[in-house]
Amino acid sequence: MATLSDGTPLRGKLFIVEGIDGSGKSTQLDLLHKWLVSKGYLVAFTEWNSSPVVKQTTKKGKDKKLLSPASFSLIHAADLADRIEHQILPALRAGAIVLADRYIYTAFARDVARGVDREWVRKIYNFAVRPTVAFYFRVPLDESLQRILVGRPELKYYEAGLDVGLAEDSYESFRLFQGRILEEYEHLVDEFGLTVVDATQPLVQQQARVRKLIQAHLRGSQKVEHSPWREVLAKEGLHGRYLDAMALPAGEE
Repeated sequence: MATLSDGTPLRGKLFIVEGIDGSGKSTQLDLLHKWLVSKGYLVAFTEWNSSPVVKQTTKKGKDKKLLSPASFSLIHAADLADRIEHQILPALRAGAIVLADRYIYTAFARDVARGVDREWVRKIYNFAVRPTVAFYFRVPLDESLQRILVGRPELKYYEAGLDVGLAEDSYESFRLFQGRILEEYEHLVDEFGLTVVDATQPLVQQQARVRKLIQAHLRGSQKVEHSPWREVLAKEGLHGRYLDAMALPAGEE
């Protein structure tokens, strides 16, 4: 189960994915999401840097290149704090499964790669819910770069790590920046007990491993109310709020 920062257990489960750009973590989380929904579980989804509270501030800071490494870290911490309060905690307290595309370990890796103090970053995020399982999709730097850069017309300023001053060329800066992030992730594996998945394996094999590893944690997880319509939609792999709204309440025909 997931727990609060003080160790208090929560009814729901929190599964997160981490990894450098091009590791395939988002694809794997999407596959897991669809599978859990098809099994009837109540699932909520949240992703990094998506809170409306900091959206405009982040956009303005990026557009005008005003964000320092420390301010970037604080904005992301505010983003997560808002999502925990309004999305993650309510779902976990209701017994739902929460899937998070990137979590505190993204900050621990990226912020430190930007030169922020390791201990300072960890203290900033000490409010965060402790995940049930934290997956780290490990991929060699060269392979991740190939996945990201092939056919990519342009890299954004902060995405490329140009704010760090590693190189003037955006692609070289991106390579060096991602290398730094990768090094930090490798430190996090042992420090926080991240569950490593070999992201060079075929997608199907990776997904099979992910499902196997979370299977033991699914017992007691909240499921949606039984409905024949919902079963038909799930069987066909069709999901979404509009389709769900078409499903009749249990007992009605």
